[in-house]
Amino acid sequence: MMSEVADRRAEFIECLANVDDQVADSFLNEKPLSEQQLKAGVRRAVVSRKFVPVLVGSALRNRGVQPVLDAIVDYLPNPSEVQYYALDESGEKSVKVPLNAERSDQQPFLGLAFKLEASKFGQLTYVRVYQGCLHRGQVIVNTRTGRRIRCPRLGRLNVTEFEDLEAIYAGDIASLFGVDCASGDTLMDAKAPKPLVMESMFIPEPVVSMSITPVDKSNAESFSKGIGRFTREDPTFRLSKDPESGQSIVSGMGELHLEIYAQRLAREYNAPCVLGKPRVAFRETLTEPFKFDYLHKKQSGGAGQYGRVIGVLEPLPPNSNTQLIFSDETVGTHVPKQYVPAIEVGFRNSCAEGYLAGQRITGVRFRLQDGDNHCVDSSDWAFQQAAEGAMKQAMNEGNWMILEPIMLVESIAPAEFQGQILTSITRRNGLIVNTEVHEGYATVEAEVPLNDMFGYAGELRSLTEGKGEFSMEYLKYCPARTDTSETLIQEYEAAQEAKLGAAAKAGSQGKKKKRN
Repeated sequence: MMSEVADRRAEFIECLANVDDQVADSFLNEKPLSEQQLKAGVRRAVVSRKFVPVLVGSALRNRGVQPVLDAIVDYLPNPSEVQYYALDESGEKSVKVPLNAERSDQQPFLGLAFKLEASKFGQLTYVRVYQGCLHRGQVIVNTRTGRRIRCPRLGRLNVTEFEDLEAIYAGDIASLFGVDCASGDTLMDAKAPKPLVMESMFIPEPVVSMSITPVDKSNAESFSKGIGRFTREDPTFRLSKDPESGQSIVSGMGELHLEIYAQRLAREYNAPCVLGKPRVAFRETLTEPFKFDYLHKKQSGGAGQYGRVIGVLEPLPPNSNTQLIFSDETVGTHVPKQYVPAIEVGFRNSCAEGYLAGQRITGVRFRLQDGDNHCVDSSDWAFQQAAEGAMKQAMNEGNWMILEPIMLVESIAPAEFQGQILTSITRRNGLIVNTEVHEGYATVEAEVPLNDMFGYAGELRSLTEGKGEFSMEYLKYCPARTDTSETLIQEYEAAQEAKLGAAAKAGSQGKKKKRN
């Protein structure tokens, strides 16, 4: 055992010498290194992001927990050793502004709300302070919404005990009571000279939707309370209403994600619910630029409506195909600046439902280049209608395609089942990215369309005699396969025809009643 420890220590020193000059100098000159020298070398390498220590332990069995806590103190940087930046978005371009991590109240407070939790103490908002000081009762501003908030109570949660604090400083992580915000919001001193924004967490768009209905209508209040809490705590969990059926629709990062929240509703709020069939969040996008020139003109006595928009609707690069961008490139007064926001509203409203399969439109840029107005008949509504008309023109005459979410799937099973896993993933139109075998277990990484992943958990268990497992996370949106696109388009057209038929039938029945 001692010989193996000595060998591992020598290997550790050699690895550390590759990234730290002081340790390398002692190592090459065969000088003995003390524990303090090695700890200092590890800290320097970690702070410079050249070295990553890995510690093993089990909180369940209380093994290795103390060394992890000691390593955090010994190796990780304290807030004053790291330079943080905020963004000043008051101009046309975002400008990075360095923050002062000094623990004093000489700088305006700036913090990031990174987690929301409904605990036994009430609604808690966890905040990381990056600059300045926040006192109990101080007024702060949510820079996303512009709302002013008073902080009646500050504290720190130690396991099950809540410790009240009078003030928190740069580098602290604390809990705020009664603060209405979302995960990723920047909170700032209300007296700060200009609003700053921390670089917010990346929050991917939901890729799966399901209808959700409480089993017992008497639990509707508990159901609503639970859903409201979950949507505040988890920004990837969304709730919406189906405009046709009126059903509640929950959206998230996968089938399992939504099932877990359904189980929590039953367990924590005594509101068991039923989830509908999963629906994949497909998207529609433009394949090539489309030039538009649309005039909205309406005269029916009195003041009319007049608005003209000219520009280009163009596709965004693949790495931005989930975004919508509006660009005002007008010069002069053909399109007065007060009408530009209405044009943007018309553009974004039109993107709610696409032309091919009724899916949301993403990955396009609306470049407003010119237009025309009337001194009497132009209005916000007229220009909004003009923008919506330009989008309809692009939908009817432009070239569009359907995008589908691609998931990064990692399957792990005994090596003897590797062939079956590869075959299963290939059959699901997956692209194998990497395979490796280590200590008798095979790991297969693949990019698979989410639409083809339903039922994979059961199939994997069956193929591997219950010994296989997999993880799945959203990766990107890519053009859908031809057969998938055709199926979606046919289903959408059939649904539209059925809707028109039902409307016509209802209209004819209404006429008969009037005659009678």
